[in-house]
Amino acid sequence: MTKCVHKGCGKTFSDPSEQCVYHPGPPVFHEGQKGWQCCKPRVLTFDEFLSIPPCTTGNHSATDDTPAAEPTSKSLEAEDVAPPPKPIAVSNGPNGLPSISQKPQAPQQPVPAPSAPQPESESDDPSITIPANKTCRRRGCNATSSADTASSSRDDEECVYHPGQPLFHEGSKGWTCCKRRVLEFDEFMKIEGCKRKKRHAFVGSGKKDLGEEALMTVRHDFYQTPTTVIASLYLKKINKQRSKIDFTSPTEIALDLPTTDKKRYKTSMPLFGPIDTAKSTSKIMGTKLELTLVKLDNASWSALRSDEEATSEITQVGPAGRA
Repeated sequence: MTKCVHKGCGKTFSDPSEQCVYHPGPPVFHEGQKGWQCCKPRVLTFDEFLSIPPCTTGNHSATDDTPAAEPTSKSLEAEDVAPPPKPIAVSNGPNGLPSISQKPQAPQQPVPAPSAPQPESESDDPSITIPANKTCRRRGCNATSSADTASSSRDDEECVYHPGQPLFHEGSKGWTCCKRRVLEFDEFMKIEGCKRKKRHAFVGSGKKDLGEEALMTVRHDFYQTPTTVIASLYLKKINKQRSKIDFTSPTEIALDLPTTDKKRYKTSMPLFGPIDTAKSTSKIMGTKLELTLVKLDNASWSALRSDEEATSEITQVGPAGRA
């Protein structure tokens, strides 16, 4: 069996005359919008981009004849290197201690594009039949099921995928969960996953079909002071009565956030640093959950979660604590 290389297809075939539905044009990314040069739909999230229906019918092919995208003027090396930090003027204050006369300006960092949540992260329900040519739901895996997947043992399956979100910044492309950056979309799609899990997720647990969609991830950001971290998890229509936010330990928060439009985000969030669970608080708003986390050690956080790649940018409000 040969895998079709047409964009938007990706199915396996043995008969070259078999019908194929695909995108003949290259992908287009412009000012946050995503689409294909060959058709009109434009979307904002990467998952919605992958779901744009193919616009052309032809035959499967093992040779990629997609026109090349317009060349990018900037080099990847220039984009991947952060600008040097600006010098900070330090003088002695009235109490004899050093004081900073100018606030440091943090370099602008690439921001992950808002991404539509993936389907539920649970393994496939054994009671659900897996059809042929079903693509694994986990990002970056791209494995497809065969006709005998449902009837054969799946103990040897290994899913290699990206747990993070796609990241597009000034022409470079990559994933928030790993460091590699490339320029071309085809190369981005070939970046090997950085996490491994036994068995693929072709159909999931079926919760979405039962009326509730389990969300794998939500967008978040944070800023900090010397003593606290203020984090925002963006999820609309959170049901205040049914939601649970438990500061289970100094390094982890248990979240169960159902929404009124039949979605649910449930996870145990590992934190970058330890917090005071008794003093930390949460507040549910119309479009997000806001967490006020009181630090135990007053150290600066370079990420919100311990399983995220740390960034060089530290957004801090107020004077820095003493070392």
